[in-house]
Amino acid sequence: MNKPTGKKRIQLAILLGSLGLLGPFTIDTYLPSFPTIVNDFHTTASLVQISLTSCLLGLGLGQLFIGPLSDVKGRRQPLLIFISLYLLASITCALAPNIYFLIIARLVQGFAAAGGLVISRAIVRDLFSGRELTKFFTMMVLVGNLGPIVAPIAGGGILAFTNWHGVFLALAIIGAVLLVTVALKLEETLPAENRVPSNLPQIMNNFGSLFKDRTFMGYALTQGFTTAGIFAYVSGIPFVYQNIYGVTPQQFSLLFGTNGLALIIGSQLVGRFADVISERTFLKIGLVTANLSGAILLIALLLKAPLFAVAIPIFFFIASISIIGTTSFALAIETQGHIAGSASALLGLLPFVLGSISAPLVGIAGPNSGLPMGVIIFATSILAFFSHFVFVRKGTLRISTSNEQCSIKRSVSKI
Repeated sequence: MNKPTGKKRIQLAILLGSLGLLGPFTIDTYLPSFPTIVNDFHTTASLVQISLTSCLLGLGLGQLFIGPLSDVKGRRQPLLIFISLYLLASITCALAPNIYFLIIARLVQGFAAAGGLVISRAIVRDLFSGRELTKFFTMMVLVGNLGPIVAPIAGGGILAFTNWHGVFLALAIIGAVLLVTVALKLEETLPAENRVPSNLPQIMNNFGSLFKDRTFMGYALTQGFTTAGIFAYVSGIPFVYQNIYGVTPQQFSLLFGTNGLALIIGSQLVGRFADVISERTFLKIGLVTANLSGAILLIALLLKAPLFAVAIPIFFFIASISIIGTTSFALAIETQGHIAGSASALLGLLPFVLGSISAPLVGIAGPNSGLPMGVIIFATSILAFFSHFVFVRKGTLRISTSNEQCSIKRSVSKI
Protein backbone atom coordinates (compact mmCIF):
# COMPACT_ATOMS: atom_id res chain seq x y z
CA MET A 1 0.00 0.00 0.00
CA ASN A 2 1.42 3.37 -1.03
CA LYS A 3 1.51 6.30 1.38
CA PRO A 4 -2.00 7.83 1.17
CA THR A 5 -2.53 11.51 0.38
CA GLY A 6 -5.48 13.88 0.25
CA LYS A 7 -8.90 12.25 0.52
CA LYS A 8 -7.47 8.73 0.91
CA ARG A 9 -5.36 9.92 3.83
CA ILE A 10 -8.46 11.20 5.63
CA GLN A 11 -10.39 8.00 4.85
CA LEU A 12 -7.55 5.88 6.21
CA ALA A 13 -7.41 7.99 9.39
CA ILE A 14 -11.15 7.49 9.88
CA LEU A 15 -10.90 3.73 9.34
CA LEU A 16 -7.88 3.26 11.62
CA GLY A 17 -9.39 5.58 14.22
CA SER A 18 -12.60 3.53 14.09
CA LEU A 19 -10.59 0.37 14.73
CA GLY A 20 -9.09 2.14 17.71
CA LEU A 21 -12.65 2.87 18.87
CA LEU A 22 -13.07 -0.81 19.71
CA GLY A 23 -11.05 -0.23 22.88
CA PRO A 24 -12.99 2.69 24.41
CA PHE A 25 -16.34 1.35 23.19
CA THR A 26 -15.62 -2.04 24.74
CA ILE A 27 -14.62 -0.36 28.01
CA ASP A 28 -16.97 2.62 28.28
CA THR A 29 -20.32 1.69 26.73
CA TYR A 30 -21.43 -0.52 29.60
CA LEU A 31 -20.22 1.77 32.41
CA PRO A 32 -23.68 3.34 33.02
CA SER A 33 -24.93 -0.26 33.47
CA PHE A 34 -22.72 -0.99 36.49
CA PRO A 35 -25.37 -0.41 39.20
CA THR A 36 -27.96 -2.29 37.10
CA ILE A 37 -25.67 -5.30 36.60
CA VAL A 38 -25.02 -5.39 40.35
CA ASN A 39 -28.78 -5.62 40.97
CA ASP A 40 -29.58 -8.06 38.14
CA PHE A 41 -26.91 -10.58 39.13
CA HIS A 42 -27.34 -9.94 42.89
CA THR A 43 -23.60 -9.40 43.14
CA THR A 44 -21.16 -6.79 44.45
CA ALA A 45 -19.67 -3.64 42.93
CA SER A 46 -16.19 -5.19 43.16
CA LEU A 47 -17.20 -8.21 41.07
CA VAL A 48 -18.72 -5.96 38.40
CA GLN A 49 -15.48 -3.96 38.40
CA ILE A 50 -13.59 -7.24 37.91
CA SER A 51 -15.52 -7.65 34.65
CA LEU A 52 -13.82 -4.41 33.63
CA THR A 53 -10.49 -5.72 34.90
CA SER A 54 -10.83 -8.93 32.87
CA CYS A 55 -11.55 -6.85 29.77
CA LEU A 56 -8.44 -4.75 30.41
CA LEU A 57 -6.34 -7.88 30.87
CA GLY A 58 -7.72 -9.22 27.61
CA LEU A 59 -6.86 -5.99 25.83
CA GLY A 60 -3.31 -6.09 27.21
CA LEU A 61 -2.61 -9.78 26.61
CA GLY A 62 -4.25 -9.62 23.21
CA GLN A 63 -1.87 -6.89 22.08
CA LEU A 64 1.10 -8.90 23.33
CA PHE A 65 0.01 -11.79 21.11
CA ILE A 66 -1.46 -9.95 18.12
CA GLY A 67 1.37 -7.41 17.70
CA PRO A 68 4.11 -9.98 16.95
CA LEU A 69 1.62 -12.03 14.92
CA SER A 70 1.01 -9.03 12.66
CA ASP A 71 4.78 -8.59 12.18
CA VAL A 72 4.89 -12.19 10.93
CA LYS A 73 1.60 -12.59 9.02
CA GLY A 74 0.91 -9.03 7.92
CA ARG A 75 -1.77 -6.63 9.14
CA ARG A 76 -4.94 -7.44 7.19
CA GLN A 77 -5.53 -11.16 7.80
CA PRO A 78 -5.04 -11.11 11.61
CA LEU A 79 -7.25 -8.03 11.79
CA LEU A 80 -10.12 -9.80 10.05
CA ILE A 81 -9.77 -12.84 12.32
CA PHE A 82 -9.85 -10.87 15.57
CA ILE A 83 -12.72 -8.60 14.56
CA SER A 84 -14.72 -11.77 13.82
CA LEU A 85 -13.84 -13.08 17.29
CA TYR A 86 -14.92 -9.71 18.77
CA LEU A 87 -18.33 -10.05 17.12
CA LEU A 88 -18.87 -13.50 18.64
CA ALA A 89 -17.57 -12.46 22.08
CA SER A 90 -19.93 -9.46 22.20
CA ILE A 91 -22.93 -11.71 21.54
CA THR A 92 -21.70 -14.06 24.27
CA CYS A 93 -21.52 -11.16 26.76
CA ALA A 94 -25.10 -10.23 25.95
CA LEU A 95 -26.21 -13.79 26.77
CA ALA A 96 -24.21 -14.10 30.02
CA PRO A 97 -26.34 -15.86 32.71
CA ASN A 98 -24.27 -14.70 35.70
CA ILE A 99 -21.42 -12.36 36.66
CA TYR A 100 -18.74 -15.05 36.44
CA PHE A 101 -19.72 -15.96 32.89
CA LEU A 102 -19.69 -12.25 32.03
CA ILE A 103 -16.18 -11.85 33.48
CA ILE A 104 -14.84 -14.65 31.26
CA ALA A 105 -16.68 -13.39 28.18
CA ARG A 106 -15.31 -9.89 28.78
CA LEU A 107 -11.77 -11.33 28.88
CA VAL A 108 -12.29 -12.81 25.39
CA GLN A 109 -13.96 -9.64 24.14
CA GLY A 110 -11.04 -7.51 25.31
CA PHE A 111 -8.54 -9.96 23.80
CA ALA A 112 -10.28 -9.69 20.43
CA ALA A 113 -10.65 -5.89 20.61
CA ALA A 114 -6.87 -5.65 21.01
CA GLY A 115 -6.57 -6.52 17.32
CA GLY A 116 -8.05 -3.20 16.29
CA LEU A 117 -5.88 -1.24 18.71
CA VAL A 118 -2.46 -2.74 18.03
CA ILE A 119 -2.74 -3.35 14.30
CA SER A 120 -4.13 0.11 13.53
CA ARG A 121 -1.10 1.68 15.24
CA ALA A 122 1.31 -0.67 13.46
CA ILE A 123 -0.24 0.32 10.12
CA VAL A 124 0.48 3.97 10.89
CA ARG A 125 4.15 3.13 11.48
CA ASP A 126 4.20 1.11 8.24
CA LEU A 127 3.24 4.20 6.28
CA PHE A 128 4.66 7.23 8.13
CA SER A 129 7.67 8.44 10.12
CA GLY A 130 8.94 11.57 11.91
CA ARG A 131 6.65 14.59 12.32
CA GLU A 132 4.39 13.13 9.63
CA LEU A 133 3.81 10.12 11.89
CA THR A 134 2.89 12.42 14.81
CA LYS A 135 0.50 14.46 12.66
CA PHE A 136 -1.25 11.43 11.17
CA PHE A 137 -1.42 9.68 14.54
CA THR A 138 -3.02 12.83 15.96
CA MET A 139 -5.61 12.77 13.16
CA MET A 140 -6.32 9.11 13.90
CA VAL A 141 -6.55 9.79 17.63
CA LEU A 142 -9.13 12.52 16.93
CA VAL A 143 -11.44 9.83 15.56
CA GLY A 144 -10.51 7.36 18.30
CA ASN A 145 -11.13 9.92 21.03
CA LEU A 146 -14.76 10.19 20.00
CA GLY A 147 -15.18 6.83 21.71
CA PRO A 148 -15.05 8.08 25.31
CA ILE A 149 -17.58 10.78 24.34
CA VAL A 150 -20.00 8.71 22.28
CA ALA A 151 -19.69 5.35 24.09
CA PRO A 152 -21.11 6.27 27.52
CA ILE A 153 -23.79 8.49 25.96
CA ALA A 154 -24.75 5.61 23.68
CA GLY A 155 -24.73 3.27 26.66
CA GLY A 156 -27.01 5.59 28.62
CA GLY A 157 -29.28 5.99 25.60
CA ILE A 158 -29.53 2.23 25.11
CA LEU A 159 -30.42 1.80 28.78
CA ALA A 160 -33.30 4.24 28.33
CA PHE A 161 -34.93 1.76 25.94
CA THR A 162 -33.59 -1.63 26.96
CA ASN A 163 -31.18 -3.21 29.46
CA TRP A 164 -27.45 -3.92 29.62
CA HIS A 165 -27.86 -6.93 27.33
CA GLY A 166 -28.73 -4.49 24.55
CA VAL A 167 -25.46 -2.65 25.15
CA PHE A 168 -23.44 -5.73 24.21
CA LEU A 169 -25.65 -6.44 21.21
CA ALA A 170 -24.87 -2.91 20.01
CA LEU A 171 -21.14 -3.70 20.35
CA ALA A 172 -21.71 -6.81 18.23
CA ILE A 173 -23.25 -4.64 15.51
CA ILE A 174 -20.21 -2.33 15.62
CA GLY A 175 -17.96 -5.35 15.21
CA ALA A 176 -19.96 -6.53 12.18
CA VAL A 177 -19.72 -3.10 10.50
CA LEU A 178 -15.96 -2.92 11.05
CA LEU A 179 -15.49 -6.46 9.76
CA VAL A 180 -17.20 -5.63 6.47
CA THR A 181 -15.38 -2.30 6.12
CA VAL A 182 -11.92 -3.80 6.67
CA ALA A 183 -12.67 -6.64 4.27
CA LEU A 184 -13.68 -4.21 1.52
CA LYS A 185 -11.48 -1.14 2.10
CA LEU A 186 -8.19 -1.97 3.84
CA GLU A 187 -5.17 -3.07 1.83
CA GLU A 188 -2.13 -4.85 3.25
CA THR A 189 0.52 -2.36 4.45
CA LEU A 190 3.32 -4.76 5.42
CA PRO A 191 4.91 -6.38 2.34
CA ALA A 192 6.04 -9.99 2.66
CA GLU A 193 9.71 -9.01 2.33
CA ASN A 194 9.43 -6.72 5.39
CA ARG A 195 7.92 -9.31 7.71
CA VAL A 196 9.91 -10.88 10.53
CA PRO A 197 10.66 -14.63 10.78
CA SER A 198 7.85 -16.72 12.25
CA ASN A 199 9.75 -18.27 15.15
CA LEU A 200 9.36 -17.84 18.88
CA PRO A 201 13.04 -17.11 19.66
CA GLN A 202 13.00 -14.19 17.21
CA ILE A 203 9.81 -12.81 18.74
CA MET A 204 11.31 -13.09 22.22
CA ASN A 205 14.47 -11.37 20.99
CA ASN A 206 12.34 -8.54 19.63
CA PHE A 207 10.69 -8.03 23.01
CA GLY A 208 14.06 -8.42 24.73
CA SER A 209 15.54 -5.61 22.67
CA LEU A 210 12.59 -3.39 23.55
CA PHE A 211 12.92 -4.10 27.27
CA LYS A 212 16.65 -3.26 27.08
CA ASP A 213 15.96 0.04 25.32
CA ARG A 214 16.01 2.45 28.27
CA THR A 215 14.38 5.35 26.44
CA PHE A 216 11.66 3.21 24.86
CA MET A 217 10.76 1.69 28.23
CA GLY A 218 10.76 5.14 29.80
CA TYR A 219 8.13 6.33 27.35
CA ALA A 220 6.19 3.05 27.71
CA LEU A 221 6.10 3.28 31.52
CA THR A 222 5.19 6.97 31.41
CA GLN A 223 2.24 6.18 29.17
CA GLY A 224 1.39 3.05 31.17
CA PHE A 225 1.15 4.71 34.57
CA THR A 226 -0.91 7.66 33.33
CA THR A 227 -3.30 5.30 31.54
CA ALA A 228 -3.62 3.27 34.75
CA GLY A 229 -4.90 6.49 36.32
CA ILE A 230 -7.49 6.76 33.54
CA PHE A 231 -8.69 3.22 34.22
CA ALA A 232 -9.02 4.01 37.91
CA TYR A 233 -11.21 6.94 36.87
CA VAL A 234 -13.24 4.78 34.46
CA SER A 235 -13.80 2.11 37.11
CA GLY A 236 -14.64 4.45 39.96
CA ILE A 237 -16.49 7.37 38.40
CA PRO A 238 -19.83 5.54 37.79
CA PHE A 239 -20.16 5.00 41.54
CA VAL A 240 -18.78 8.43 42.48
CA TYR A 241 -21.18 10.29 40.22
CA GLN A 242 -24.25 8.07 40.67
CA ASN A 243 -23.93 6.85 44.28
CA ILE A 244 -22.24 9.84 45.94
CA TYR A 245 -23.59 12.75 43.87
CA GLY A 246 -26.89 11.10 42.87
CA VAL A 247 -26.81 11.68 39.10
CA THR A 248 -28.94 9.52 36.80
CA PRO A 249 -27.42 7.12 34.21
CA GLN A 250 -28.25 9.64 31.46
CA GLN A 251 -26.68 12.55 33.41
CA PHE A 252 -23.65 10.37 34.09
CA SER A 253 -23.33 9.65 30.38
CA LEU A 254 -23.30 13.38 29.60
CA LEU A 255 -20.74 14.13 32.32
CA PHE A 256 -18.54 11.25 31.23
CA GLY A 257 -18.90 12.21 27.57
CA THR A 258 -17.93 15.81 28.33
CA ASN A 259 -14.62 14.55 29.67
CA GLY A 260 -14.11 12.91 26.29
CA LEU A 261 -13.81 16.44 24.88
CA ALA A 262 -10.69 16.77 27.01
CA LEU A 263 -9.14 13.89 25.08
CA ILE A 264 -9.81 15.66 21.79
CA ILE A 265 -8.51 18.99 23.05
CA GLY A 266 -5.28 17.44 24.32
CA SER A 267 -4.48 15.46 21.17
CA GLN A 268 -5.40 18.31 18.83
CA LEU A 269 -3.14 20.74 20.69
CA VAL A 270 -0.27 18.38 19.93
CA GLY A 271 -1.25 18.03 16.28
CA ARG A 272 -1.85 21.75 15.74
CA PHE A 273 1.44 22.92 17.25
CA ALA A 274 3.65 19.94 16.33
CA ASP A 275 5.75 22.14 14.02
CA VAL A 276 6.28 24.76 16.74
CA ILE A 277 6.51 22.83 20.01
CA SER A 278 8.44 19.56 20.17
CA GLU A 279 6.85 16.31 21.30
CA ARG A 280 9.23 16.19 24.28
CA THR A 281 8.10 19.63 25.47
CA PHE A 282 4.44 18.67 25.10
CA LEU A 283 5.10 15.51 27.09
CA LYS A 284 6.58 17.51 29.99
CA ILE A 285 3.58 19.90 29.92
CA GLY A 286 1.22 16.92 30.07
CA LEU A 287 3.04 15.36 33.03
CA VAL A 288 2.98 18.59 35.06
CA THR A 289 -0.72 19.09 34.31
CA ALA A 290 -1.53 15.50 35.30
CA ASN A 291 0.20 15.87 38.67
CA LEU A 292 -1.43 19.21 39.49
CA SER A 293 -4.94 18.12 38.52
CA GLY A 294 -4.49 14.80 40.34
CA ALA A 295 -3.52 16.62 43.53
CA ILE A 296 -6.51 19.00 43.29
CA LEU A 297 -8.89 16.09 42.66
CA LEU A 298 -7.62 14.22 45.72
CA ILE A 299 -8.09 17.30 47.92
CA ALA A 300 -11.63 17.80 46.56
CA LEU A 301 -12.56 14.20 47.36
CA LEU A 302 -11.03 14.43 50.83
CA LEU A 303 -13.08 17.57 51.55
CA LYS A 304 -16.23 16.06 49.99
CA ALA A 305 -16.44 19.11 47.77
CA PRO A 306 -19.36 19.85 45.39
CA LEU A 307 -19.63 18.03 42.07
CA PHE A 308 -18.03 20.81 40.00
CA ALA A 309 -14.92 20.77 42.22
CA VAL A 310 -14.45 17.11 41.30
CA ALA A 311 -15.44 17.36 37.63
CA ILE A 312 -13.08 20.25 36.73
CA PRO A 313 -9.76 18.65 37.81
CA ILE A 314 -10.88 15.38 36.19
CA PHE A 315 -11.35 17.27 32.91
CA PHE A 316 -7.81 18.68 33.03
CA PHE A 317 -6.38 15.34 34.12
CA ILE A 318 -7.90 13.60 31.10
CA ALA A 319 -6.68 16.36 28.76
CA SER A 320 -3.16 15.84 30.10
CA ILE A 321 -3.42 12.09 29.54
CA SER A 322 -4.30 12.73 25.91
CA ILE A 323 -1.19 14.88 25.50
CA ILE A 324 1.00 12.30 27.24
CA GLY A 325 -0.44 9.37 25.28
CA THR A 326 -0.06 11.01 21.87
CA THR A 327 3.50 12.24 22.37
CA SER A 328 4.89 9.25 24.30
CA PHE A 329 3.59 6.81 21.68
CA ALA A 330 5.06 8.77 18.76
CA LEU A 331 8.43 9.20 20.51
CA ALA A 332 8.60 5.54 21.58
CA ILE A 333 7.71 3.90 18.28
CA GLU A 334 9.65 6.30 16.02
CA THR A 335 12.83 4.18 16.07
CA GLN A 336 11.10 0.78 16.07
CA GLY A 337 9.92 0.57 12.46
CA HIS A 338 11.40 -2.91 11.90
CA ILE A 339 9.32 -4.36 14.75
CA ALA A 340 6.46 -1.85 14.86
CA GLY A 341 3.91 -4.56 15.71
CA SER A 342 5.87 -5.80 18.72
CA ALA A 343 6.61 -2.24 19.87
CA SER A 344 2.95 -1.28 19.49
CA ALA A 345 1.98 -4.41 21.43
CA LEU A 346 4.27 -3.60 24.34
CA LEU A 347 3.12 0.02 24.37
CA GLY A 348 -0.43 -1.29 24.51
CA LEU A 349 0.23 -4.04 27.03
CA LEU A 350 1.64 -1.96 29.89
CA PRO A 351 -1.32 0.45 30.19
CA PHE A 352 -3.83 -2.39 30.33
CA VAL A 353 -1.80 -4.51 32.76
CA LEU A 354 -1.30 -1.55 35.08
CA GLY A 355 -4.93 -0.53 34.54
CA SER A 356 -6.13 -4.01 35.46
CA ILE A 357 -4.36 -3.54 38.80
CA SER A 358 -5.64 -0.03 39.48
CA ALA A 359 -9.28 -0.58 38.40
CA PRO A 360 -10.37 -3.08 41.12
CA LEU A 361 -8.51 -1.14 43.85
CA VAL A 362 -10.95 1.72 43.32
CA GLY A 363 -13.73 -0.33 44.92
CA ILE A 364 -11.71 -1.29 47.99
CA ALA A 365 -13.63 1.15 50.23
CA GLY A 366 -17.05 0.23 48.82
CA PRO A 367 -19.33 1.82 46.22
CA ASN A 368 -19.93 4.99 48.26
CA SER A 369 -16.35 6.26 48.58
CA GLY A 370 -14.40 8.15 45.94
CA LEU A 371 -11.22 8.49 47.97
CA PRO A 372 -9.43 5.39 46.56
CA MET A 373 -9.99 6.72 43.04
CA GLY A 374 -8.39 10.06 43.95
CA VAL A 375 -5.41 8.41 45.65
CA ILE A 376 -4.73 6.10 42.70
CA ILE A 377 -5.02 8.88 40.10
CA PHE A 378 -2.56 11.06 42.02
CA ALA A 379 -0.18 8.15 42.67
CA THR A 380 -0.08 7.07 39.03
CA SER A 381 0.62 10.64 37.94
CA ILE A 382 3.62 10.79 40.24
CA LEU A 383 4.88 7.40 39.03
CA ALA A 384 4.59 8.55 35.41
CA PHE A 385 6.58 11.69 36.17
CA PHE A 386 9.39 9.73 37.82
CA SER A 387 9.42 7.13 35.02
CA HIS A 388 10.07 9.90 32.54
CA PHE A 389 12.71 11.54 34.71
CA VAL A 390 14.60 8.35 35.55
CA PHE A 391 14.46 6.50 32.22
CA VAL A 392 13.93 9.04 29.43
CA ARG A 393 15.59 12.19 30.70
CA LYS A 394 18.62 10.51 32.27
CA GLY A 395 18.94 8.18 29.30
CA THR A 396 18.93 11.14 26.93
CA LEU A 397 21.51 12.96 29.02
CA ARG A 398 23.70 9.85 29.02
CA ILE A 399 23.51 9.59 25.22
CA SER A 400 24.28 13.30 24.83
CA THR A 401 27.29 13.02 27.13
CA SER A 402 28.55 9.98 25.24
CA ASN A 403 28.21 11.81 21.92
CA GLU A 404 30.09 14.82 23.29
CA GLN A 405 32.91 12.58 24.51
CA CYS A 406 33.15 10.94 21.09
CA SER A 407 33.31 14.37 19.45
CA ILE A 408 36.12 15.43 21.79
CA LYS A 409 38.07 12.24 21.07
CA ARG A 410 37.73 12.79 17.33
CA SER A 411 38.93 16.38 17.70
CA VAL A 412 41.92 15.33 19.79
CA SER A 413 42.86 12.62 17.30
CA LYS A 414 42.83 15.15 14.48
CA ILE A 415 45.17 17.44 16.45
